[in-house]
Amino acid sequence: MAVVTPSAATATVDIAGSAWPVYKLEALVAGLVVAALLLVIAGSAQAAVLTAAAVATARWTFGAVRARSLR
Repeated sequence: MAVVTPSAATATVDIAGSAWPVYKLEALVAGLVVAALLLVIAGSAQAAVLTAAAVATARWTFGAVRARSLR
C-alpha cells in the first residue's frame, strides 16, 4: 500500500464543499490576529485595519507565488 503525503503546495482544507489552500486560511487568521492586537495596543481602528490588510495580502501573495512555483 502506497502512502501519499500532500506537499505544502497542495495542502487544502474542505470548507462547505470547497477546497481552500492552507495559505489562504493562514492569511485570514494572520490578518485577524494583527487587527485585534493593533486595535488593543494602538486603539486606532484605521491603523489596525490597514496594517492587517497589508499583512494578510502579503501572506496570501507569498503563498500563491510559492504554490505556483512548486507545481
